[in-house]
Amino acid sequence: MKKIFAIAIASLAMTSIQAQDITDALRYSQTDLNGTARFRAMGGAFGALGGDFSSLNINPAGSVIFANNQVGFTLANYNTKNNSNYFGKNTSDSKNSFNLNQAGAVFVFENDDQKSSWKKFALALDYENNRNLNNSVFSAGTNPNNSIDNYFLSYANGVSLGTLNNYYFDELYYNEQQAYLGYNSYIIDPTANNNTNTSYYTNIAPGGNYYQENKIKTTGYNGKLAFNFSGQYTDKWSFGLNLNSHFIDFRQSSSFFESNSNPKYATGSTVDNVRFYNDLYTYGSGFSFQLGTIFKPVKEVRLGVSYESPTWYRLTDELTQRLVTSGYGLNATQDNTIYSTVATDPNTTMIFQPYKLKSPGKLTGSFAYVFGKRGLLSIDYAFKDYSNTTYRPKSDFTTTNTTMGNTLTTASEVRIGGEFKVKKVSFRGGYRWEQSPYKDGTTVGDLTGYSGGLGFNFGTTKLDLAYSNSKRDYNQQFFTQGLTDAARIKSVNNNVTLTLLFEL
Repeated sequence: MKKIFAIAIASLAMTSIQAQDITDALRYSQTDLNGTARFRAMGGAFGALGGDFSSLNINPAGSVIFANNQVGFTLANYNTKNNSNYFGKNTSDSKNSFNLNQAGAVFVFENDDQKSSWKKFALALDYENNRNLNNSVFSAGTNPNNSIDNYFLSYANGVSLGTLNNYYFDELYYNEQQAYLGYNSYIIDPTANNNTNTSYYTNIAPGGNYYQENKIKTTGYNGKLAFNFSGQYTDKWSFGLNLNSHFIDFRQSSSFFESNSNPKYATGSTVDNVRFYNDLYTYGSGFSFQLGTIFKPVKEVRLGVSYESPTWYRLTDELTQRLVTSGYGLNATQDNTIYSTVATDPNTTMIFQPYKLKSPGKLTGSFAYVFGKRGLLSIDYAFKDYSNTTYRPKSDFTTTNTTMGNTLTTASEVRIGGEFKVKKVSFRGGYRWEQSPYKDGTTVGDLTGYSGGLGFNFGTTKLDLAYSNSKRDYNQQFFTQGLTDAARIKSVNNNVTLTLLFEL
């Protein structure tokens, strides 16, 4: 059946904010260890090294370190396994995907003016998938206390019955839409049958032990296209600038199920099965810039400092919802001896008013020691203050922005990488640790990652292979209000990356 598209115009903007929260903000503010195979094998510790396409995303001064013109592209396989624990029940799910992770070109220009202190310049163009958004999480367990009815009640109380009876779904505010779904599916009913009523009660029987399942599948990417310029000043200094264009395309399909065998009410309706479907599509673009320098005080030592500005996104959300309930008395006569199923499908995709998101900036300091032509050791330290993450217009997101400011904190990141060369073969290894962006350190835990790889030099052609593994635990709430119990997710990522480089 053809969908009806409705636009949430400016007058509804204040309610569309309910669709954006901290989880959404962090999804677009955090980045993975993506990029070329050499970069990934060495844990991303390239802030003082340069000479690699992905190093430009750490320190833009790195492009002038290239000895000659190059083009390259990277293919990556992502495998994510998520182990979930929800009220003592363990479940697992996984997602495997394959994509073009990176593609770039760099052009190096030697300065023929022997009197100039500027030795050479470089121009580069590099595309990378900052974050792979393909994932699948399944959680299930028996909740001893809370039911999905709390979600709908949290939105419905305060909404007049007349609003739910007299307006179409696409004419309602977001909170009213959630009340509409619960009311028309018989999960909730008004305490008084008049249009001025603003309070509601549940038709899900008390008693606890609500069996719940939550399945979330996501696809998409957070891509970044960097326009890079750098220059080498004397033999000691390199400076660089990136102008970055960002692209977001994200789809999330969630399916929630709840059932219980509690005794039905003597009169009225009793709901014992609920299926709630939500399909979210977020898309948009953004801009950021980066500045960096690399200093070589002596032949073996490299020092790097770089700054990445906040990313200013402009995003749009599209949301489709559908609710199916089963139970006794779900009919016009309220005959509680009849068991039936009711499907509430507004058949409407809500296109919310575009909004803006400012992700936090990032500062990186780097050190590298080069052992001639035999190898190197590199260390990066970076930090970003996630509490500076903000949605705009600020007046529409006051509560969410305040919550992020009070809940999130400054997170540090350490990357260590090494490389050892034996003739035409390079052996590489890396370590990465990233601190939780939350003050409590548990809502999202620290990330720990290890990596390794090989590089083969065929003269004008290079082939690099890398394997990386990372782990992070986090809490996943099924809903942002009402039913806020969370499953504990242990996420393990295994990635294989292949890069092919050509000298021009």
